[in-house]
Order: sequence, then C-alpha cells, then structure tokens
Amino acid sequence: MSNNKEKLFTEFTAPTKQEWLDKIEVDLKGADFQKKLVWRTNEGFNVQPFYRREDLADMKTPDALPGEFPFVRGNKKDSNEWYVRQNIVVGGDPVAANKKALDILMKGVDSIGFKLGHDEVNAEYIDALLKDICLDCVEVSYRACMRHTLELADLLVAYFEKKGYDKEKIVGGVGFDPIERMLMKGKDSTFLLPNMPKLVEKLKDYPNLRCVMVHSDLLNNAGAYIVQEMGYALAWGNEYLQQLTDAGIDADLAAKKIKFYMGISENYFMEIAKFRACRMLWAQIVKQYEPKCDCACKMIINASTSTYNQTVFDSYVNLLRSQTEAMSAALGGVHSMVVTPFDAPYEKPTDFSERIARNQQLIIKEESHFDRIVDPGAGSYYIEHLTNALAQEAWKLFLKIEDEGGFLAAVKAGTVQADINATNDKRHGDAAKRKEFLLGTNQFPNFTEKSEGKEPVCCDCVATHAGDADVPALKISRMASDFETLRLTTEKAKKVPVAFMLTIGNLAMRQARAQFSCNFLACAGYKVIDNLGFKTVEEGVDAALEAKADIVVICSSDDEYAEYAIPAFKYLNGRAMFVVAGAPACMEDLKAAGIENFVHVKCNVLETLKEYNQKLGI
Repeated sequence: MSNNKEKLFTEFTAPTKQEWLDKIEVDLKGADFQKKLVWRTNEGFNVQPFYRREDLADMKTPDALPGEFPFVRGNKKDSNEWYVRQNIVVGGDPVAANKKALDILMKGVDSIGFKLGHDEVNAEYIDALLKDICLDCVEVSYRACMRHTLELADLLVAYFEKKGYDKEKIVGGVGFDPIERMLMKGKDSTFLLPNMPKLVEKLKDYPNLRCVMVHSDLLNNAGAYIVQEMGYALAWGNEYLQQLTDAGIDADLAAKKIKFYMGISENYFMEIAKFRACRMLWAQIVKQYEPKCDCACKMIINASTSTYNQTVFDSYVNLLRSQTEAMSAALGGVHSMVVTPFDAPYEKPTDFSERIARNQQLIIKEESHFDRIVDPGAGSYYIEHLTNALAQEAWKLFLKIEDEGGFLAAVKAGTVQADINATNDKRHGDAAKRKEFLLGTNQFPNFTEKSEGKEPVCCDCVATHAGDADVPALKISRMASDFETLRLTTEKAKKVPVAFMLTIGNLAMRQARAQFSCNFLACAGYKVIDNLGFKTVEEGVDAALEAKADIVVICSSDDEYAEYAIPAFKYLNGRAMFVVAGAPACMEDLKAAGIENFVHVKCNVLETLKEYNQKLGI
C-alpha cells in the first residue's frame, strides 16, 4: 500500500504559488487582482484569496502546543470544554434569583453570573441567594456596586468557610472593574482603585476565584472593530496588572486574579483567530512581570455574543448571528460563554428566549462536539494568517496606549472613547449606505412585519449627562437603531405609504430593479406592491393610482428610461411621488424634466428614506 501511495503522489506536480496566480489572472480576464480578490479588512491588513504552506514559513504559532506557553492553542491539553453561562439580575429578591438559578442549573447551565442589587448585601442575603447551589460543582460569579465589593468578598469567604468548601474547587469571580464604570458613565472612578489589591488579598486563598475584571465586551457592544477590542483589552489588563504589582502583590497572584470579558462579533474566522491571538499576546505581557510559573500567563476569557448587531425587526435573525458567534468563540477556546437572547433589544428576555440561548451552546457541545477537539483551527493557513495579522495590529495599538501613559491615562484623556465612538459613527454610516449589511433591517427586510408594540430597550450603559461627566463616555447604540427609528416612525404615521412598482420594458432589468426597489423602500416600513409588467406607462400609472399608491417607482432598463420615464412622470402629474430605479446615463435629462428621485446602489438608504418620509409628511 505504501508503494502505491508514493506512486500516486509522484504522478502529480505540485503547482507553485505563481502558477496559481497566473491561472487566476487568466480567469479574471484582465481585471485587477488586488481590487477584485484581495480584501482590505477594517482591522488594518489585507486578506488574500488563498494561502499556502510557504505563507506560514516565518510564523511561530503553528509550532505551539495546546496548554503550553504562549497558550495560542488554548489553556487545555485534553479537551475544549467551556462553561455554559447565564446571567441573572438579582436586584432585591435573592430568593427568586436562587429559584431561577437552581432551575437553569438543571437545564444545562454550569455557570451562573449574579448581578446583585444596590440594596444592602448581608449574610442573610447571601444565604438566600446561594441556598442549595453546590458551589464546588459549578462556576458562580458575582457583581455588586463596586463601593461594596470588599464587603461582598468578606461575606462570600465567610459563606464558603461556613459550608466547608475546598478552596480550590470554588470557581468563578467577584467583579471589580472601575475603568468600565468610567467608560460607561463618564464618572471618574479612580478613587476605587486602592480597593483592588485589598480585594486580591482577601481572595488569595481561592486560586480559581478571580476578582479583577476587564470588560472589553463593552467596547464590542459600542461598535469597536476586533483589533480595537484586542489592543484596548490588553492595555486595560496590563493597567490593572501594573497597579497590583506596584502595590506589592506578587506577579503570579496578580495575573491569576485577572479575568477578561470579551465580545464576539459576526466575523466568524476572524473571531476564532482573535481569541488565539489574545491569549498569545497576554501571555507575552504577563511574562514580562517574571512570574514563577507559566500558568500565571493564561488568559481566562468569558465571551458574550454581541448586542451591537442585534435587531428589533426580524429578530429571529439574531439567532443566526449569535449561533455563528458562539461557534467561533467555542472553536477559539474560551473559558466560558454567554449567548445573548434574541429578544434582548426590545424586552426583558423571556423564559423561551433564555432557553433558546442556552440550547444554542448545548447544541454545539452535545451534538457538534465542539468541546472535544482542542484548537481545531490550528494549521489552517487562513486562520494562522489571521491570528498573526491580528496580533501584529493589536500589538501596535497596545504599544501606542502604553507610550501615551497607559490605559487609565488614555481613558481620562478620552482617547479610547473618541476612537471607539468614531468607529461607531463610521459603522452607522456604513449601515446607512449598506456597506455593512443587517439582514432583515437594511437588507432584505420582511415586507409585512409590524412592530406589534415592540420598542427598542434603552441600553444599561447610559452615560452621565455631559455637564456632569468627569470624562467622556462611550456612545452605546446598536447598528440597527437608526433604521428601527425610521421604520417605527413610518409605522406610527396616520397612513403607511404605499410604493407601487411600475415595471415596463426589458424583462430581466425591470424584475431586478423592482426587487431592488422593493427591498430599498421596505427598509422604511413602506407597503410595496410589485407587478409583472405593463404595456404602457399610462396603464401602469392608472394601476398605481387605483392601488392608492403614494410612491410610483418606474423599473426598466437604462436605455428604455429615455423613452418611458418622462412620459410616465408627466402622466402621473404630481398625484404621487415619482421615483426612477437606477442611475441611468440619461439621468441629467430626466432631472431637467423635473424628476428628482432616484434609488440605486450608491444611495445613502437611510438618508434617502428619511427624505421621502419628510416629503410624504411623516
């Protein structure tokens, strides 16, 4: 058999990279390879259409091993197991929160995140909250008002000791992250930083209970690109590590008390690479503090699916978004994961949506076995390239922040906030022009969907009034929010506009342009009426008026617009808004005749529809 195999492979000559490029040039028929096939990412580097082994020749990541420094291939050697986490808002009712926790622990969850209320937290509160929960069997994390984190730590330690738990089996966290508060609220929280080393000392005997958190998921949900989240997360973590060691905390202990909360965007392969690259870079950072053990260099990540790309309309598409996001995080080797329920943009998640969110993780665990294989992306030329490229770009940003005095100084100066807010503005602009697609919102909307009372939920991350702010805050707004506001405004009008497709002439062109125009106008919630075609423009206009159309869109070929558009416009005679689908060569002639509305791929969809609403009196 071995001889046959050798013979088989010797019969074929492996093509060189140049031979592939030559073949591609032929297939492109003279088109520019760089423009047609090379993708310039938002992260600052190019992605080629194909990769070969020689592209990895100078990279060290393919030589790494799972569970070994620098942990690019994961923190574990024998599995890819992660915790399925669900967060619970406790508020002032620990009994109800406990009941819910016990219920979901029986339904596949093995990690709970408790967000405690602002009321006084005491021993009775903790007893009620943790009743019957086996804390040595599941991961449990706690967040309270940061002013009371030290008291919370004391209460938890007292509870653990009262129950006689093995300290090494307590897994979870006690949330402390004053910089997050600064980014969210615009309030200077540096007065809380002296509590950080005290908190670490209180929990030093619990090796798997982390207490210093880096919430870069906040940046993700504010619209940050992947490299921005990576670079700032690393600088954020390094800020805390530096402050802890400066306060006399041992480097090993300090590093082992830091945990990263990261978001997951929709960019599937790049997110897999992000988690690999982040672990590698964080390991290199911690190594500079000369810990006694490489195990201190492990980056522990809780990943949460993004809220930035979630939508109110066609909300079940949120399931598709969060499913691919969960897959990339799992394959990237995270410690724990939260899947955001699909209805989170418009209501407090229901039992149904929370159940679906849990099951999204359980499916990739129990049915797809993503928990069995460590770092399945390793060796993929594409993923290895992305890992290396993301690491390089994120490291540049990290070094820039360090040169400017560190992450805290950058936050105080507003540098971080300005950068993320600028990206958020750009992405909203790209969504308006459909350079970024949101399926069901700015592309292929459901023509007949109504809000049925659904209203966007205000984000928890509401900044302090500008006049009261100590530092600039992040602007938190989902990418779909502008289109949702537009559509809800239309829906609440006295009459929802009717857009009628006057299709005429060339069959292929009129159908294509009618479909484009229907999708375009339905983004504002207009009722669209498509047609099979009319013999004359007069017949089409009469049918539109009979349908009580507010907008008549003529759909034909560029050549035929010179023949049909002006007669149709004149025959309509102002009885409805007249729109031409496309940007024909005769556009200037049409404008000279009084036609002013055109819809085409270069339009700013959002601004065009806002203008139409204004013209229609909405």
